[in-house]
Amino acid sequence: MSGTDRRFFTTPIYYASGEPHIGHAYTTILTDVLARFHRQDGRDVLFLTGTDEHGQKIQDEAEKRGVEPIELCDLMAERFEEAWKTLGISYDRFIRTTEDEHKAVVSAFLKRLWDRDQIYQGTYSGWYCVSDERYWTEKDIGEDRRCQICGREVTYVEEKNYFFKMSEWQDDLIKQIEDNPEWIVPEVRRNEILGFLRQPLGDLSISRPKSRLSWGIDLPFDTDHVAYVWVDALINYLTASGAIDPSKPDGEQGFDDVTGSWWPADMHLVGKDILTTHSVYWPTLLMGVGLPVPRQILAHGWWVVGDTKMSKSLGNVVDPLALRETFGTDAVRWYLMREMPTGGDASYTPERFLTRYDELANVLGNLASRAISMIVKYRNGVVPDGASNGLEPHAHEALSEARASIARLKVHEAFASAMDLARAANVYVEERQPWAQAKDPAQAAELDETLSTLAQVLVVLCALFQPVAPEKMGVLADRLGLDGVPTLDEAIAARMAGRSVTPGNPLFPRVDPTWADSEA
Repeated sequence: MSGTDRRFFTTPIYYASGEPHIGHAYTTILTDVLARFHRQDGRDVLFLTGTDEHGQKIQDEAEKRGVEPIELCDLMAERFEEAWKTLGISYDRFIRTTEDEHKAVVSAFLKRLWDRDQIYQGTYSGWYCVSDERYWTEKDIGEDRRCQICGREVTYVEEKNYFFKMSEWQDDLIKQIEDNPEWIVPEVRRNEILGFLRQPLGDLSISRPKSRLSWGIDLPFDTDHVAYVWVDALINYLTASGAIDPSKPDGEQGFDDVTGSWWPADMHLVGKDILTTHSVYWPTLLMGVGLPVPRQILAHGWWVVGDTKMSKSLGNVVDPLALRETFGTDAVRWYLMREMPTGGDASYTPERFLTRYDELANVLGNLASRAISMIVKYRNGVVPDGASNGLEPHAHEALSEARASIARLKVHEAFASAMDLARAANVYVEERQPWAQAKDPAQAAELDETLSTLAQVLVVLCALFQPVAPEKMGVLADRLGLDGVPTLDEAIAARMAGRSVTPGNPLFPRVDPTWADSEA
């Protein structure tokens, strides 16, 4: 039922044993910013995230810790939920794959495939990475026998599995990609998948024998096997959409009509390392059960240090929560959104982080402090009724450019436009010189115009920056005498005359300029 006024955004569900690092944070904050922007633009949004809680890695880690797998899963889910709360993530649904609802949908999904003759039993032999729960071919792993994703050694496995006839859907998938150029973005990732599909597509092993792995969801047609964790995980998007009701009889569960649900998802946001699972495995599985594919898949790049991807195993991971302790949540969010062009890679350095923070403090924060302080000083804290608004064209332009940039998924450009409006307002202050106007009673009307204009533009900035800096924009809205952060349309139409404003501490306090040197 997604339409022009509704959006369903998803992050991957995270498979982790510790606190999220900057890579996890980037994916989730990017999704949150898009969700918040669309809410700001008046749309209903379903924002989904969660944890992937089955598979070999969970079973092995639980055994190592001497706990039950569900105890480890409970701990991980709690860590992620707390981290996302700390980083201002406004998800609507946090799904766990150990939920009864999800297990029932997975079972119904697999039975649908079985009933449609899309599954057969066979023997798998090949190289397996426990850490990434992935099989690799001889060609993939090279002479050193290492996983393409994590770099760990792989293990040779031979066992009876059930297979999904993925190969039957290769031509349909290629047609989907070629007929819809914006289905996989950016273009380089689309071309990567088309290149992958130039070779014959094999069938997909969708089960693991319980003799090796017991921690998973039973296959509905063979309880001696559990679902492959990636198949289980991908179906979470469907579970959360409300499209499938496993409690109903076959034929009435929703596979033939998704009307009234959130399916198909408007956008899956993923890292480029899991693009194949989302743009090959997942859409062909959906085709196999007769469901529509997601409307778009955005694969973003990696955070790198120098020329090397951030990786826990390499010990070069930046902790976003540690950065937050020094600079605040919104500063971390701002850096991640401004520094990485959506879809590309970006390099983290303390110097670049400080540069982006100074942009917040010196341009946006300074403008808010100056404007509010002058309204308090010159008009007793009440916004005057100015004759005109000299920044109104700039505000409309910033709003238009931000909307266009978000539509093109150029998030960094959207907030560059917002910051340009703040810069224009600072230039306006220097040109109008309200401190000089205040000294000349004959310029009282001009001063009213200046102060009124600054109050109006702060409302627009508050609305534009809310998706990336929700905490501080809430503070700014309060200081402007607003009941909350307005939507984009409300902000552009707002009239501030007569409202009382309240000064406060800097929104983005200055930090020690030697911080970057100490972090290098």
